[in-house]
Amino acid sequence: MDTDTPLAPATRFLWDVDRYEEAVARGIFTAEDPIELIDGEIITHMSPQRSPHSATVSLVADVLKGAFGREFYVREQQPIELGDQSMPEPDIAVVRGTAADYFDSHPRTAELLVEVADSSLGIDRGRKLRLYAREGVPEYWIINLVDRCVEVRRRPSGEDYAEVHVFHRGDTIGLGSRSEPVAVNALLR
Repeated sequence: MDTDTPLAPATRFLWDVDRYEEAVARGIFTAEDPIELIDGEIITHMSPQRSPHSATVSLVADVLKGAFGREFYVREQQPIELGDQSMPEPDIAVVRGTAADYFDSHPRTAELLVEVADSSLGIDRGRKLRLYAREGVPEYWIINLVDRCVEVRRRPSGEDYAEVHVFHRGDTIGLGSRSEPVAVNALLR
């Protein structure tokens, strides 16, 4: 190999949602693959869930099902299509309608997205927060298992949220006119 010949600059191949779904349909990626599509990149950060993470996802889903009522569907660890290049799988997505409304396509928006964070805290506060804000998700919660709190972000503005609140055991989180407040004690053990 000629060492004097410069290498061509590296370029990234970015996926769009359609190509990503086609790869899944062809079996290139499966439901068992720990991946998400974020900003055109296939992210493989998802690690096996430990017991506290799994139990917390179930607790939060149960609480939110009761809090939001029949007008909303609470999805657990299922894809949501955000823009042309992102299909994350948040731990919880509260969307309008019922499961039957999403038979032909994934939701494209949510009333609330929730991530349960332990080892994923960095990406949940960083890349996912920026994505969710940029795509106009009105409310984003991080159930922070490391610091034992719930970080609530509201009013997306660019790639961030204008309001940030941190709630601890003994506090309640208001959901506006949609429902009764949610007790943090019901979300964190």
